[in-house]
Amino acid sequence: MTIKLTSMLLAAAVSLTAMQAAAADKVTLQLKWVTQAQFAGYYVAKDKGFFEEEGLDVEIKPGGPDIAPPQVLAGGGADVIVDWMPSALATREKGVPLVNIAQPFKSSGMMLTCLKETGITKPEDFKGKTLGVWFFGNEYPFLSWMGTLGIKTDGSEGGVTVLKQGFNVDPLLQKQAACISTMTYNEYWQVIDAGIKPEELVTFKYEDEGVATLEDGLYVLEDKLADPAFKEKMVKFVRASMKGWKYAESNPDEAAEIVLENDASGAQTEVHQKRMMGEVAKLTAGSNGALDKAAYERTVKTLLGGGSDPVITKEPTGAFTTEITDAALK
Repeated sequence: MTIKLTSMLLAAAVSLTAMQAAAADKVTLQLKWVTQAQFAGYYVAKDKGFFEEEGLDVEIKPGGPDIAPPQVLAGGGADVIVDWMPSALATREKGVPLVNIAQPFKSSGMMLTCLKETGITKPEDFKGKTLGVWFFGNEYPFLSWMGTLGIKTDGSEGGVTVLKQGFNVDPLLQKQAACISTMTYNEYWQVIDAGIKPEELVTFKYEDEGVATLEDGLYVLEDKLADPAFKEKMVKFVRASMKGWKYAESNPDEAAEIVLENDASGAQTEVHQKRMMGEVAKLTAGSNGALDKAAYERTVKTLLGGGSDPVITKEPTGAFTTEITDAALK
């Protein structure tokens, strides 16, 4: 009798678990880049059960050099993506109606890192130099900055030569470029790890230069927001994600370990991810997920002010909504 009762209870428990899994709302998140601490909040939310507590079954898709999150979203391969606002606004103007529903990153981590031996001490010194720039939507902040400075990017006299930079720091190490694009939490440290000392470098943070644009935000397609069920799902997703981000900020080493556990490629190292998480926490600090409208307006102004070839040509309308975070933060 005892064995039979135990079997029945076990079967009931398995059945309940299966029913809960079946009842969970599925959400697919497409990341902007590969599995790393840049996205720790989402991995933490999944690992700690924050998504599950909201009744969500979340799949996190890593990105990569051949993956454009807006295209994945437009093609139905994801419900929500992580993207930078310059890319999202440029994509919206081109006809893919991306809408920002939350902004976990409050500050920008983007900068140009230059070899001091090139003689560069201020932005005006970029003229005549070769600069490494990421593309695939990541070039927009750079182009806007150069437009603001009045520096041409076509290699002409008085301008700069743009080197299409891969997702590594080789152009600086091999002295193919005077400066390269780096993030405070990633590539800058790759340069340091390669043996170049901080005192041999000069860095220009976009944040310090007054041309910082909003980075890792959460975006969905505009027409999806007409569906109340989808909106409610996103409210739950954002609430759990921000819980994950705040946990990651408070427990950076544990968050980095969770990221490593989810890195199927095995390419990341513990030292690098823990350091990255510490730097990323500085960028999410102070954010509850709600979009800062002043930061949004600054981003738009920067993108509109890119000289004769601005990233966007008109003031966006409907490019963000506060409805999701308003409900998530109640």
